[in-house]
Amino acid sequence: MLDPSSSEEESDGIVEEESKEAMAPQAGSRISPSRTSESSGGLAPSSSRSSARPTSPSPSAASEEKEDLEKLQREEEDRKKKLQLYVFVMRCVAYPFNAKQPTDMARRQQKITKQQLQQTKDRFQAFLNGDTQIVADEAFINAVQSYYEVFLKSDRVAKMVQSGGFSATDFRDVFKRHIEKRVRSLPEIDGLSKETVLSSWMAKFDTIYRGDEDPRKAQQRMTASAASELILSKDQLYEMFQNILGIKKFEHQLLYQACQLDNLDEQAAQIRRELDGRLQMADQIARGGKFPKFMSKEMEAMYIEELKSSVNQLMANLESMPVSKGGEFKLQKLKRGHNTSIIDMGQEDENTLSKSDVVLSFTLEVVIMEVQGLKSLAPNRIVYCTMEVEGGEKLQTDQAEASKPTWGTQGDFTTTHPLPAVKVKLFTESTGVLALEDKELGRVVLHPTPNSPKQSELHKMTVTKACPDQDLKIKLAIRMDKPQNMKHCGYLWAFGKNVWKRWKKRFFVLVQVSQYTFAMCSYREKKSEPQELLQLDGYTVDYSDPQPGLDGGRAFFNAVKEGDTVIFASDDEQDRILWVQAMYRATGQSHKPVPPTQVQKLNSKGGASAQMDAPISQFYADRAQKHGMDEFISANPCSFDHASLFEMVQRLTLDHRLNDTFCCLGWFSPGQVFVLDEYCARNGVRGCHRHLCYLRDLLERAESGAIIDPTLLHYSFAFCASHVHGNRPDGLSTVKVDEKERFEDIKERLRVILENQIVNFRYCFPFGRPEGALKATLSLLERVLMKDIVTPVPPEEVKGVIRKCLEQAAQLNYQRITEYAKIEENVGRLVTPAKKLEETIRLAELVIEVLQQNQEHHAEAFAWWTDLMVEHAENFLALYAIDMDAALEIQSPESWDSFPLFQLLNDFLRTDYHLCNGKFHKHLQDLYAPLVVRYVDLMESSIAQSIHKGFDRESWEPVKSLTSNLPNVNLPNVNLQIPKVPNLPVPVAGLSVNLPQMPSFSTPSWMAAIYDSDNGSGTSEDLFWKLDALQTFIRDLHWPEEEFAKHLESRIQLMSSNMIENCVKRTRMAFESKLTKSSKSTDFRISPTLCTMFNVMVDAKDQSAKLCAMEMGQEKQFHSQIDELIEESVKDMIQLLVAKFVAILEGVLAKISRYDEGTLFSSFLSFTVKAASKYVDVPKPGMDVADGYVTFVRHSQDMLRDKVNEEVYIERLFDQWYTATMNLLGTWLTERMDQQLHVYQLKILIRITKKKYRDFRLQGVLDSTLNSKMYDTVRNRLTLEEATASVREGGMQGISMKDSDEEDEEDD
Repeated sequence: MLDPSSSEEESDGIVEEESKEAMAPQAGSRISPSRTSESSGGLAPSSSRSSARPTSPSPSAASEEKEDLEKLQREEEDRKKKLQLYVFVMRCVAYPFNAKQPTDMARRQQKITKQQLQQTKDRFQAFLNGDTQIVADEAFINAVQSYYEVFLKSDRVAKMVQSGGFSATDFRDVFKRHIEKRVRSLPEIDGLSKETVLSSWMAKFDTIYRGDEDPRKAQQRMTASAASELILSKDQLYEMFQNILGIKKFEHQLLYQACQLDNLDEQAAQIRRELDGRLQMADQIARGGKFPKFMSKEMEAMYIEELKSSVNQLMANLESMPVSKGGEFKLQKLKRGHNTSIIDMGQEDENTLSKSDVVLSFTLEVVIMEVQGLKSLAPNRIVYCTMEVEGGEKLQTDQAEASKPTWGTQGDFTTTHPLPAVKVKLFTESTGVLALEDKELGRVVLHPTPNSPKQSELHKMTVTKACPDQDLKIKLAIRMDKPQNMKHCGYLWAFGKNVWKRWKKRFFVLVQVSQYTFAMCSYREKKSEPQELLQLDGYTVDYSDPQPGLDGGRAFFNAVKEGDTVIFASDDEQDRILWVQAMYRATGQSHKPVPPTQVQKLNSKGGASAQMDAPISQFYADRAQKHGMDEFISANPCSFDHASLFEMVQRLTLDHRLNDTFCCLGWFSPGQVFVLDEYCARNGVRGCHRHLCYLRDLLERAESGAIIDPTLLHYSFAFCASHVHGNRPDGLSTVKVDEKERFEDIKERLRVILENQIVNFRYCFPFGRPEGALKATLSLLERVLMKDIVTPVPPEEVKGVIRKCLEQAAQLNYQRITEYAKIEENVGRLVTPAKKLEETIRLAELVIEVLQQNQEHHAEAFAWWTDLMVEHAENFLALYAIDMDAALEIQSPESWDSFPLFQLLNDFLRTDYHLCNGKFHKHLQDLYAPLVVRYVDLMESSIAQSIHKGFDRESWEPVKSLTSNLPNVNLPNVNLQIPKVPNLPVPVAGLSVNLPQMPSFSTPSWMAAIYDSDNGSGTSEDLFWKLDALQTFIRDLHWPEEEFAKHLESRIQLMSSNMIENCVKRTRMAFESKLTKSSKSTDFRISPTLCTMFNVMVDAKDQSAKLCAMEMGQEKQFHSQIDELIEESVKDMIQLLVAKFVAILEGVLAKISRYDEGTLFSSFLSFTVKAASKYVDVPKPGMDVADGYVTFVRHSQDMLRDKVNEEVYIERLFDQWYTATMNLLGTWLTERMDQQLHVYQLKILIRITKKKYRDFRLQGVLDSTLNSKMYDTVRNRLTLEEATASVREGGMQGISMKDSDEEDEEDD
């Protein structure tokens, strides 16, 4: 945009260049008949076709030429209209006196474009792919993944971005809301608050969103854009409306200079003329009776009062504008009447100025440079100057030598005299001893005016008699400022009837006392009050011809009023033009004086003809006329239909606003609001018309897909409704018929659009954006449904409308998600039940996602109609129920693949307060209750068969873990984070069960932890897993109906109890059978199968506590019964095993009983050994028996300790084992109390006793058990027998009851 203060040469060159370019293609071009190319400055659109025309044009060619001509004419008219409109807008910007740029408007953010959306997607995808250096934990990555999939890739977001309704702040707020629930659900971490996690995640989000962009540049852009959103300078406003109205820069420059927009006095005068014109127009309407059509006849008189009242308000606003900006004096403001043509005498006397009302204040700067011609003084004499303004203080310069009298000293003075006397004197210091004063050498007296030259000049001084230098000159500069309230000054000749009654040259000053009061004042020298003054109210100034008989003055003009004429004359043409322009602005007259085209020839100057220089404003006016702009500048604003013009500028401004870089939602920027407000106030555009046009434009944009803030619609609608119903929001009580009709039409259109937006609330307000828009839409709908502004609409009526909209919304939303899921593609071709079920589960996920998003983003807006949102959700689910029922009907009755569907839906519904046990939820329970019952029945039958057949063929080999026997098959939809249905695998024994195949079961991670040990047999493990999986499945169903849920739970508990009882009994029987068939000698070894049976008991006890124990009394009874059975069975198994161990020891004792004293075998064996020992080394008899028994004991202990997982059972077994065998030894020795033990018996018993004691002590048997009375008896007897045997021939050969390290080492 060209700077308004550009130099004349620069701007003229630009205009001439543009003019040449525009006028070049004139030859052969077609233009509007109303203006030639030359008169329009080449601005009229011209055709580029050649001037050659066919000799006989066809009808079609002629028609095309006619259409082209009409098109050019329309374009030309539109161009003229926009130029005229731009003139009015420029004046509003140049001198606003009603509106200010608002600073309290919501700051608009930069909108997101399609390219930026794609860039954002790419950045988040790069983060998810690991292509960035941002370190993040799994939780944050999952949150970003969900945000990317759900939000960024949503077609609703893409559509809203295309409509310009999303900003970067919206993207950030959606993510913040998205992660808040996730962070709140995370477990607490000591030293790390969740607020810190939220802040960290948001910082990482900002880093991802920003990408590689420099944050400082982004911040600078945001700051600059925010500043442009707040306050715009005049130049920025000019440039904005050039773009809005399509005005070229050189056209703006021409209009700017010709309208003198930089001249505030001219603009204030233009406003005064406009206001006078509006008053006159109101009087014409009143006299002619040409009123608009109102709702009632009484409004016509009120309409005139409204027009005058609005003009008076504008006058008051203009009157309140400061006259002298930065001036020292506060001038009094005189009020002006409604119509200057009908002022009575009282008002005239009241408004008459006095001389004391006119106050001027001038500032003078006197700069003394040097004195020339000072030759008579000695070079070293001191000289100085003094300066003073008549009536003011006296100032003195610094001292200087006479050889170089230069100073450059400035003195500042203030005076109220328009023609002050400035005295400057030159002094030299007196050398006489008795001299009291310095010697004056010369002086100069000057009378400057504000029009005087500002540069320094030489002035001849008047020398005193004591100074011999007669050619003494002083160089000085005097600058006298022009106060703001002084509009022009200079010397004029004047003659009038009431003032200035003698034709005489006087010094005149045009003074502005207030915005509406100006005075022509004549002054004498050194006087602060005017000698005479003429108040210009009611006068009209114009150029005039020379008056005969008046000598003096060359260029004449006059000021005329009814009964009075004052003639003025200046010495040159330029001064006259400046005076006429200044007085034209002061009088506020509608007639604009036009200077004569020929220069006046003054007889008194010898008749020489000379062209006087015109002022620069006249130059620009002439140039504007040359380029066809004069008609727009000189047009009378009161003669235009500003309602239609404002409608046009507001529509174009809205288009410009919606296409800029801000997410405005229809709101104008502060600068645009300021200009439109000023235009309406200045040109009398009715507020109702303004808002009706605004509403219509906004509705058109909303219908075409633009995002419009419902709060904005509500504001304008409320204004119009209040006006139409007589509430006078802008002080107007008149209502036009067309306003009423247009309002009703817009009201109906608005109702339709609002209902449509509520039906499409998920797509018009995706993810709750714009924030609060849906809530504002509902509020606006309630306002639109009101019959007037007082009577509220019945709540049931509003509820009925919203209910109808939400019913349609349910159908629409379901249709959209079915299209998204591509369910309809399967119509017409065969679909397998499994495929249909998979699609139904996928559709259920989408249904849940929609309902969750509605709850998260839209429920707050429907807070007043929560029941309607519940109805909407039920209607939505009812539509899904149709497809769900159809999919379940075609499923096989022997298939259980549909349970994940129930779990998915039920887990969502049971956590929703409003939907839990609702219509759809009950329907879902009715569908699945028979399936659950049948499934449990079949599971019970299957488990019973597996127990019966499994235990019949059970090998009792221990299983390593559950995962080695169970199939691990991936589920068809692993993304479903829901409990899975357990499978019924084939029993380990290999017998198949005649049952339907269950869904594949993938072993959960928690199950491996439960069974990760060498536990029971395959049958028992399979049993316990099935019972646990079945119970987990039933529990994870979370059946919502309490009574049925308790029934299922009780049945599972009873089933588990019965199955575990059966398992325990079969294990007990198998254990006894296994022991019965085993060996009774020391060759017997504890097999892993026996340990497995013990572990089955251990697992049965653990599983019974888990599967059978609940808080209810019935289940406690189950648990106590099975515990008692397990304890009895374990007790029996220990007793059987101990009996086995006792039997083995009895066999050992039976072997050594052959050495009893007094038996034939004992004597024979002793003799044989003694005889043989003389010749050969005979081995010790009986030590193999002892070693075999010790080995058996140790092996049994190690096997039991290693394989049996219950320490309590091991300790109990070892205690009973030790006690029983020690009792057996004691009984055997007691029976031989009267007999002396054979040495070999003694050795074997000592070895067995010592090793048993030591081994059982190492296995953790308590000392109280080890050192029993029976052990003491056995120990004492063996010790006594050892002592007796040691004195016999041969002794004990190192075997003793005493403990020794050597024996321990030998045994080891």
